[in-house]
Amino acid sequence: MATKAVATKTVEQLIERSNRLGSDPRNTNYAGGNTSAKGRAKDPASGETVELIWVKGSGGDLGTLTESGLAALRLDRVRGLEAVYPGVEREDEMVAAFDYCLHGSGGAAPSIDTAMHALVEKPHVDHLHPDAGIAIATAADGPELTERIYGGKVVWVPWRRPGFQLGLDIREIQRANPDAVGCILGGHGITAWGETSAEAERSSRWIIRTASAYLKQHGKAEPFGRALQGYGALPPAKRRAKAAAIAAHVRAIASADRPMVGHFTDAKVVTDFLERAGHRRLTELGTSCPDHFLRTKVKPLVLDLPADAPLEKVLARLRALHERYRADYAAYYDAHATKDSPAMRGADPAIVLVPGVGMFSFGKDKQTARVAGEFYINAINVMRGAESVSTYTPISDAEKFRIEYWALEEAKLQRQPKPRPHAGRIALVTGAASGIGRAIATRLAAEGACVVIADLSLEKAQAAAAELGSADVAIGVQCDVTKAAEVQAAVDATLLAFGGLDLVVNNAGLSLSRSLLETTEADWDLQHDVMAKGSFLVSRAAARVLIDQGMGGDIVYISSKNAVFAGPNNIAYSATKADQAHQVRLLAAELGQHGVRVNGINPDGVVRGSGIFAGGWGASRAKVYGVKEEELGKYYAGRTLLGLEVLPEHVANAVVALTGPELSHTTGLHVPVDSGVAAAFLR
Repeated sequence: MATKAVATKTVEQLIERSNRLGSDPRNTNYAGGNTSAKGRAKDPASGETVELIWVKGSGGDLGTLTESGLAALRLDRVRGLEAVYPGVEREDEMVAAFDYCLHGSGGAAPSIDTAMHALVEKPHVDHLHPDAGIAIATAADGPELTERIYGGKVVWVPWRRPGFQLGLDIREIQRANPDAVGCILGGHGITAWGETSAEAERSSRWIIRTASAYLKQHGKAEPFGRALQGYGALPPAKRRAKAAAIAAHVRAIASADRPMVGHFTDAKVVTDFLERAGHRRLTELGTSCPDHFLRTKVKPLVLDLPADAPLEKVLARLRALHERYRADYAAYYDAHATKDSPAMRGADPAIVLVPGVGMFSFGKDKQTARVAGEFYINAINVMRGAESVSTYTPISDAEKFRIEYWALEEAKLQRQPKPRPHAGRIALVTGAASGIGRAIATRLAAEGACVVIADLSLEKAQAAAAELGSADVAIGVQCDVTKAAEVQAAVDATLLAFGGLDLVVNNAGLSLSRSLLETTEADWDLQHDVMAKGSFLVSRAAARVLIDQGMGGDIVYISSKNAVFAGPNNIAYSATKADQAHQVRLLAAELGQHGVRVNGINPDGVVRGSGIFAGGWGASRAKVYGVKEEELGKYYAGRTLLGLEVLPEHVANAVVALTGPELSHTTGLHVPVDSGVAAAFLR
């Protein structure tokens, strides 16, 4: 029991230390680095007490690490692998051998850094990627700087790709320098150790803090060089307007090989970097730390025009630079690929830098895109630090290629789960804070889409978005669809949040149940403004983006069975729904050449969960049909062929089906979701 208690305490301390270190971006970037602890536990199979190592497994993030994210291995077995180590040319084989060293079941898969943690002869080890540490690691005179800054307490380790040999290298340096508390890994990061968890953490923080202090005290004021005239940041409103204006075109560039989700930032660290002459040289050198370039690619695409360049010139130049970028990337691949290399994964940039405006970053989903941007900011910080005291000198392109197209990295990519049907798609749903719209937004998010919830009430829109997850999943925006400026603002917000737009659902609506003689001109205008004009304004603004992206897309109208069914006391609502229904046909015919599908859904009365029915429409319709309001849903169901009530979720199902891959060749269609109303059959 005592041994178990000690092991439990060791793991608890490791997780607590990891969370503290990982939650501070000064220590390491998102999902970067790993930590470990060694301790003793009883082997249930033999009853013997054995020495184990718990190490953060492959993937995951230190800041949010839990016990399930650790791999537990027999330390004697891992260290014993040295006897069968076939040499650096075959060191990748050792990763598979880690599986034979595991203790117990569950936990994470052992990472490539497991050997480093096991071979270092201290109980507690941290491997981190702090900007300040990498700045020293990528300086041209890194070994000299390390000695000058730390005086032997931290030792330089020349660049080596992570693996078994790097673990052996660090162990030998540790043995040769018994007073050292850690090392600078050339081109990569830092590793620190200690006899206790607290000591290891103190060593890590001291290495980082000391590097930061040295750079601050000795670094030159303008490491990126002179300011370029016309390259300074535009005023906030102007730069965000320009970002929105070019976002669809930039996404088209990043998605030539496969669709990508985007992220935009106009952070000062980015615009200041792009204002300085040094950015031209440094961006060509690319990033250095493997965690960086695996997400940002070896280098970004950089627009070489001043901030106030005309939009037409910017777009033309971006297209030309994209062609050059793809050719350069193909040349990089061809120069370093071997017969065993994985196929080229894509030649589009993950980072696009626009002077005076900011940075667009891209990935398979919003989180990946955002993190890629965060990593490039890390890279800017690294370049600033290295240039301030030396010359930034990243690892070679050959070494970058060995990481980027590593067989182990390829295997990790192949293990990723199959994406959900709407993964990578960006949806804007109007009237989505409640009822049918909310159900649609919820279902699209569940299928992998990024969702923008637009509603008259910003508070309700944001609350509905928050229920779907973080801002990587959904955001809420205020939008009155009857006002062109607000519609455009909602589309621009979508572009800045997610980089583009793929799917629009015209759902915003209201209804007033009145006979012809009771319907006022104001009643008529209000309903036509919201649904007919509103759908037109939303579709027009969205179509511009869809055409600019050149990636196709979907526009869906939530119309009604009333578009074809002549019900009583419903002139204004039914007429505007018929307007929407014909917009579907007209836009399907017009936008088909751009790969944009336009379809409609005709629900029957959706009573439960409907904002329209709750707002008085239900009471009006119940009066028309001579039933109690609470029985209206049952009444509607009773007049259908299937005898089933239609709920918001059923409409959402139809949206997902219409916009999914199975109906990729369908446009101009109206899908009834009415449980079978014979009078509303399409003819």
